[in-house]
Amino acid sequence: MNASRLESEVRSYSRNWPVVFDQARGSRLTDRDGRVYLDFFAGASALNYGHNHPVLKRALLDYLERDGITHSLDMLTVAKEDFLREFGARVLGPRGLDYRVQFPGPTGTNSVEAALKLARKVTGRHTVVAFTGAFHGMSLGSLAVTGNASKRGGAGVPLGHTWRLPYDGFAGGEVSGLKLLDSMLDDRSSGMELPAAVIVETVQGEGGVNPAGHTWLADLAELCERRGILLVVDDIQMGCGRTGPFFSFEAAGITPDIVCLSKSLSGYGLPMALTLFRTELDVWRPGEHNGTFRGNNPAFVTAAAALREFWADSALEKQTEVRGALFEERLGDLAQRYPAQVSARRGRGLAWGLAFREAEVARGVADAAFARGLLVETSGSDDEVVKLLPPLTATDEELSEGLGILGESVAATVDA
Repeated sequence: MNASRLESEVRSYSRNWPVVFDQARGSRLTDRDGRVYLDFFAGASALNYGHNHPVLKRALLDYLERDGITHSLDMLTVAKEDFLREFGARVLGPRGLDYRVQFPGPTGTNSVEAALKLARKVTGRHTVVAFTGAFHGMSLGSLAVTGNASKRGGAGVPLGHTWRLPYDGFAGGEVSGLKLLDSMLDDRSSGMELPAAVIVETVQGEGGVNPAGHTWLADLAELCERRGILLVVDDIQMGCGRTGPFFSFEAAGITPDIVCLSKSLSGYGLPMALTLFRTELDVWRPGEHNGTFRGNNPAFVTAAAALREFWADSALEKQTEVRGALFEERLGDLAQRYPAQVSARRGRGLAWGLAFREAEVARGVADAAFARGLLVETSGSDDEVVKLLPPLTATDEELSEGLGILGESVAATVDA
């Protein structure tokens, strides 16, 4: 029987890349026919350190071979203690972050659901402010603060308790969402009650790789603090070094009240998520928010190994920032070469998007890249942006190779 006939029509990535993948290492995937592909998708940023990194793999194999605990709910285990020790020492401590660590279910949307529930519990208020272009997950609470109409359309029920505001740069920057929010909260006839929280991505990934300015983020943080609104940063796709620093909000000099992490947190593609929040916000009662797979010990093992390997110093962060400048330059050259087709290039660190004026062109470029052995996805309101998320550990030669293939793919699509 054809295995694909058993799978639901909801599948998506397998439609754009219609091959059967079999092996992967570093920045390369190999299909079962032996063809090798350069990966500029990296599991939608769940593989920031590449596929099967040897240090992480060795730590995982050693743990499994000694019959280390795999499943534990939220019981104490050696693997969990090791991860928490490393996370405190290498991430929270050096940044002066007084956060409690909550293990929700193992995916990003679980982290967002926990954040929204906690914000409402702490404040006693219900409304959450979210932004145009936002993507926060596919469960109902996360969908309520997600902007994309096609994703929201699958909910099957009304999605409420959300105020939607313009993100930084929306409508060409002509509309200030922060000024609008502040003004409406000042006006007792605006119909807007004080919200429990604001949730924001510092760089919108699924929304089309839209980076918010550091000043805009700082202004948002100041507004939230002044108004007594909790600030939630969704760092699920842009955290763990994707933009350079471990947290994407560091460059803006802000300290969110709550932070959502997942994707590359385990370092190995294993499911794992955290919700971080200021200590005084820890008002949960035991078991009030839980999940069967919040104790994924193999993920704790690889996460701790990743912290030791990549976050003992600032080398990876500095390397990512340098490479971001390379992407900015190379994508800028493409934008100048094809001004009739390319509307913008934008990004930060190693998260970049090449925006096209027509979605069909973006899809054509992604398909042409796949035909040439490069995996890239599309994003944005109409999938008009070719999104580039190479592993942070890719070599300079691999990055240059991928950018070269992208350039060939744009030329082939535009000139076709």
